[in-house]
Amino acid sequence: MSSKRYVVDEKGERKAVIIPIEEYEKLIEDLHDLAVIAERRDEPTVPLDEIIEKLKKNGILPSST
Repeated sequence: MSSKRYVVDEKGERKAVIIPIEEYEKLIEDLHDLAVIAERRDEPTVPLDEIIEKLKKNGILPSST
C-alpha cells in the first residue's frame, strides 16, 4: 500500500506529493522503460522464432533434442 502525503497551499489545494523512495524509484524505472519503447518504436521487429533460435545458439535457452 502506498503512503502518499501531499503538500498543500494556503487554500488547501494539492501542490506536491511526498512518496516513499521505493515507489519513486519504480516510477523512474517505468518512465525510463517508456522512453526506450518510444525511442525504438520505428525500429524493425524480429520474429519470435529467430530470437528463440539465437538464445538457444548462445546457450541461454536449452536446445530441443
